[in-house]
Amino acid sequence: MGSLSGLLVADFSRVLAGPYATMLLADLGAEVVKVERPGTGDDTRAWGPPYADGEATYFLGVNRNKRSVALDLADARDAEAARELALRADVLVENLRPGTMARFGLGYEQLRPHHPGLVYCSVTGFGAGEGAALPGYDLLAQAVGGLMSVTGEPGGSGTKTGVALVDVITGLHAALGVLAALRHRDRTGEGQRVEVSLLSSLLSALTNHSSGYVAAGVVPAAMGNQHPSIAPYEVFAAADRPLVVAVGNDRQFAALCAVLDRADLAEDPRFKTNAGRVAARAPLAEALSATFSSGTADGWFAALTAAGVPCGPINDLAAAFDLASGLGLAPVVEVSDQRREHPVRQVANPIGLSATPPEYRLAPPRLGEDGEWVRRLLSAPPDNVDS
Repeated sequence: MGSLSGLLVADFSRVLAGPYATMLLADLGAEVVKVERPGTGDDTRAWGPPYADGEATYFLGVNRNKRSVALDLADARDAEAARELALRADVLVENLRPGTMARFGLGYEQLRPHHPGLVYCSVTGFGAGEGAALPGYDLLAQAVGGLMSVTGEPGGSGTKTGVALVDVITGLHAALGVLAALRHRDRTGEGQRVEVSLLSSLLSALTNHSSGYVAAGVVPAAMGNQHPSIAPYEVFAAADRPLVVAVGNDRQFAALCAVLDRADLAEDPRFKTNAGRVAARAPLAEALSATFSSGTADGWFAALTAAGVPCGPINDLAAAFDLASGLGLAPVVEVSDQRREHPVRQVANPIGLSATPPEYRLAPPRLGEDGEWVRRLLSAPPDNVDS
């Protein structure tokens, strides 16, 4: 029994931010019913390659532990079924364009009088006010939200991150907001509306950059792999491949110099403190580069790690999964159920819980395959959710 067992989530979201949030809730035990458009379903069902057994891995990656029902909200009968599902659910998550749910009688203010305990989570790109007309695409949020301005090499035109990171961060905020609202409902019996946006989530996630601007008026710029407030904290070229070194304090810098046999750097007054190293970043990097090029990345990795200096090679994703497996983190699970002939390999939920660990009950659903299950659910007494 997961932490959220017994909760029913009506998932009207698509693509990434919303589905990621609802998958996290499902992994923790919630029963999630994913409402999809007939014929096409979630956009990401068509976002490939890559594919696994003919299905887009993008969709598979954020939709396990869910049941799929195909409903056309423009159809009166399907819209009524969607409304019944919403009124039966403990949580509703949606990321449609602001105003869309209300157009189909599924808005928060329309449902609240009939279901005051409903936790209703809306995920938008730029809020439901003046930003409602802006499309909620991750790349757009990265651009206008400042992330691209601090990513990439100095003087560049701006670079996006290698994954839709703003969507993922927003999904995490959505799941956290839902859990907070459920805790409030436990105490009071009252539901509430939870609102998260890509832009607000990104501005919060920019942390030190956002704080530097808000508190000190500093507008940061792209610095490649360097850090604006720490040095040395960047990539160095070893004899065979790149190596990341992340020195976070003076003790670690002293240990670094000892391993490199560079007492001259440890004794240089310019490098005695972190503030000094940041001010003298260029000459420090030049001196370190000359030394790192004399050894292999794996050799430096072993020696520096043993000395307590954070460092490591730049892995591709295959090497990253190998590392996690070697460390005993079990990053891959195989999810199967009676609906599939073969299990689906998935990335494991990263949350460890000693009493109620994440569950892998259902493989990602095929479009509409749980329509009969949903119809039985809606015809059953309200407290009878048969998993």
